[in-house]
Amino acid sequence: MVSRLVLVLGDQLSPDLTALQKADRDADTVVMAEVMAEASYVAHHPKKIAFLFAAMRKFAEELRKDGWTVAYTTLDDADNAGSIDAELMRRLDETGADEVLYTQPGEWRLIRVLEDFASATPVKVRRFEDRRFICTHAEFEQWAEGRKALRMEYFYREMRRKTGLLMEGDKPAGGAWNFDKENRKPPPDGIDSAPMQFTPDETVEDALDLVDAKFNRNFGALRPFWFATDRGQARRALAHFVKHALPRFGDFQDAMLRDEKFLYHAVISVYLNAGLLDPMEVCRAAEDAWKAGDVPINAAEGFIRQIIGWREYVRGIYFLEGEDYPRRNALNHQRKLPDFYWSAETDMACVAHAVAQTRDEAYAHHIQRLMITGNFALLAGVNPHEVHEWYLEVYADAYEWVEAPNTVGMSQFADGGLLGSKPYVSSGSYIDRMSDYCKSCRYKVKDRTGPDACPFNLLYWQFLDRHRDRFEGNHRMGNMYRTWDRMDEDHRKTVLTEAEGFLGRLSKGERV
Repeated sequence: MVSRLVLVLGDQLSPDLTALQKADRDADTVVMAEVMAEASYVAHHPKKIAFLFAAMRKFAEELRKDGWTVAYTTLDDADNAGSIDAELMRRLDETGADEVLYTQPGEWRLIRVLEDFASATPVKVRRFEDRRFICTHAEFEQWAEGRKALRMEYFYREMRRKTGLLMEGDKPAGGAWNFDKENRKPPPDGIDSAPMQFTPDETVEDALDLVDAKFNRNFGALRPFWFATDRGQARRALAHFVKHALPRFGDFQDAMLRDEKFLYHAVISVYLNAGLLDPMEVCRAAEDAWKAGDVPINAAEGFIRQIIGWREYVRGIYFLEGEDYPRRNALNHQRKLPDFYWSAETDMACVAHAVAQTRDEAYAHHIQRLMITGNFALLAGVNPHEVHEWYLEVYADAYEWVEAPNTVGMSQFADGGLLGSKPYVSSGSYIDRMSDYCKSCRYKVKDRTGPDACPFNLLYWQFLDRHRDRFEGNHRMGNMYRTWDRMDEDHRKTVLTEAEGFLGRLSKGERV
């Protein structure tokens, strides 16, 4: 019987992966490998590497129990060839297989690696589309064709219609497609929920020890480690979220608190993006809770929108726009990423807290990413590719297909407005309204100028001033410019002078 190799990558840990569905478990060999090329193309957070290695090992064992032959290579295997393509070549020589099956990877870099492998090897190589997503590449291209603006809201409505989620016939449940106006409440007085955490078992501990030995210079704390690392644990984490946190998720999804790292967030994206959870099972769990009367519609809708709306949309954008997308720089921002993105040593309490949490947990929720670290980088004019690589390195759920559009497009406006109709910038007042960071900050959020003025206040107006030609005509930003123009001329000059002074200190590496 002719045998084939079936490649399963570290973020493809799903039994319904297309390549597995096309294979024969009685004849074919699954190839999985922990390789340095994938573990080090950026300096990933140690928690992310450990999570993937542990989850890969457990998934390989699940496949074996299900009757598959699995050729698994650990990172410290003496025969490890160092890269995915080299491992495939080694296994071809070892097994005599005459064909390779694989599912399309989630980033252009690895797509090209496997295309080059296919060109160089004498055996047949077959690639399949990743069907674990709701929207295919062809469907997204068809949706995008001829549109002047690719706005997520309209794409999201199509995904609601396609899936039937929160639909009553042809109409949205609750009479509206979007309940976001109800999801912007400031922080509550207390939090009564946290994500489910798991004690490392022997497999996880072995992965942790390996990562500790090989990647101990990477940014981020490896231990304590509490992520789920198999499908059963991930499903328990999902059920825990739906029962204990989803009911209040909608109201407080944009809030931030110094002493609450997770608030009512699910913290399941790390499982979803690696394949331990399926997007539709996640959405159905939220919808079922709403139907049972356990979750209000604004919470269920806001959560489901993040998955079938935003997650599917940014994947579509990434593949539609092509390989150059992560290097776009529409605003020509060239400043180096400040050192405090690694050290958390800054007097800005919000930034220090977000970076420290990222270091400790390999996690920060979407508003911390967008309106704290992302907002500062955009206001300060940091090179968006450096911001992109930072996000890719530091978060456990970061893969280029999802991270690059969120960073280059939404956070940094580096795609010129393809993703967002305006840049996501704010002064300190937004941060003060949505968090308790400002109460313990050495800067004063109410000060617009002077030695204690919040840097976000100064940089916000300086950003608008230096990009006036581009944004003045934007219908969503006209009020901001009218407010700026109504300010006293001497005040405007002071703001700009102090903003430049702050940026000068930043460039010199002084503590700010």
